[in-house]
Amino acid sequence: MPLYAIIGRDGPRGAELRAQHRPAHLKKLEPLDAQGRIRFAGPLLDAVGQPVGSVIVFEAESLAAARALAASDPYIAEGVFEHHEVFETRAVFPT
Repeated sequence: MPLYAIIGRDGPRGAELRAQHRPAHLKKLEPLDAQGRIRFAGPLLDAVGQPVGSVIVFEAESLAAARALAASDPYIAEGVFEHHEVFETRAVFPT
């Protein structure tokens, strides 16, 4: 199954909204995790270790399915991210 990456950058209220919507964000990802479809997920950190965004690398059937997942993620739907992008990607490492 193809790999996709969601890269989101927090908006001005990111820290506040992130704390508020984190449980729903994690719940949204649990089914993908249970199916073994998440390759990596975690925050982007600034110079002092504070979250300023997120990256999720996961398997999906198509770019349309990956974009639909992104659109329904609470971090996107509730405005944690000011900007996000969804890309198809390919694993080179580990071999």
